[in-house]
Amino acid sequence: MENNGKQILGRLAELGRTGLDAEGRRMRLAASDADREGRDLVAGWMREAGLRVVVDRIGNIFGIWETDENKAEAPVMTGSHIDSVIDAGRYDGCLGVISGLEALKTMKEAGIRTKHPLIVGVFTNEEGVRYSPDMMGSLVYAGGMAVEDALASVGTDGTIMGDELKRIGYAGSVRPGFVTPKAFVELHIEQGPIMDAEGVSIGAVENLQGIHWQRITIEGAANHAGTTPTRMRKDAGLAAAKVNVFARELVTKSGGVATVGTIAFEPGAVNVIPSRVVFTLDLRNPDKAKLDSDDAAIGAYLKELEKSDGVRITSEHMTCFDPVPFDDGICRIIEKSAQNRGLSVRRMVSGAGQDAQMLARICPTAMIFVPSVNGISHNPRELTHDEDVINGANVLLDVLKELAEAE
Repeated sequence: MENNGKQILGRLAELGRTGLDAEGRRMRLAASDADREGRDLVAGWMREAGLRVVVDRIGNIFGIWETDENKAEAPVMTGSHIDSVIDAGRYDGCLGVISGLEALKTMKEAGIRTKHPLIVGVFTNEEGVRYSPDMMGSLVYAGGMAVEDALASVGTDGTIMGDELKRIGYAGSVRPGFVTPKAFVELHIEQGPIMDAEGVSIGAVENLQGIHWQRITIEGAANHAGTTPTRMRKDAGLAAAKVNVFARELVTKSGGVATVGTIAFEPGAVNVIPSRVVFTLDLRNPDKAKLDSDDAAIGAYLKELEKSDGVRITSEHMTCFDPVPFDDGICRIIEKSAQNRGLSVRRMVSGAGQDAQMLARICPTAMIFVPSVNGISHNPRELTHDEDVINGANVLLDVLKELAEAE
């Protein structure tokens, strides 16, 4: 059985044309007008396929295919997100939604009668650009965040998530988590360079890295850059640089990754020693014990730095997600499908957070990766070759069919 690859590619292109600003940048930030445009398009495709469309209170959209014979059974779910970062590519998230929809449509049109219903979902605010936290819709669906708290989230533009969902027409009435899936499978681009570099067609994702974010504030003393001797400085900028270097050396030993992604200096003058620096630190590791150890080591180092550099340091943890082991049985089905289709396959770890990690809280879950050319993602140059798109969608079709037909 094969998907309609031409339709998948065409819909990726059509959805990719939504949310383009005057400069041609693709931006479908959560609950924005551009997000509504993309949602309307996808929900319309769901209805065209004969799926029952349900929107829950956090704005997640679900296309449901069920029959009188199977509607009492737990459904098999797939899906991803269509909200984007600023100046995004066309594949991140959208590939999983469109391929999932096409898989259901293909089975339905072929007259297949599965034991379990099938659902394709579009989860709200996966990227977390406008509202925090990221992966909000799937987190709420899995019971990890109260829907009332999510709806009260204040955006970077001062808007309220719940108000904006109402404004764009996607404040649903259904309780998030209204159904617990039998299994969840998400198709996604790798967003990294491994598969492209190694020439691997399909990734069976068996684990997802844990993620710890914190915001660190270092306060020193502003003074003249030319007249203040080095030994007499309380240089917040230098202390921040030391933290960055310490974190890199730390994760080199533990096998994780560390990133200082944002940093702001005060007063921000070329000839003034920084009195205050605020920056973020992103720690990741697929091993929980190592991630926790790195986090604790950072905390201990900050206390040492206060004494050695004469500064005051405070930190605030923003996100704390443990590593997520995915279901080995689903990974084996992914591997079997790839091998049956003559595609190379390898087990993978996801370095990025995904909606699948939230669904793993409530049901067996795994992911399918396809290659990202040069590992580029969150960028308009993001590219997955057409052949890889179609291969990934066909593997997803196989996996969903097998899961939905099993007891």
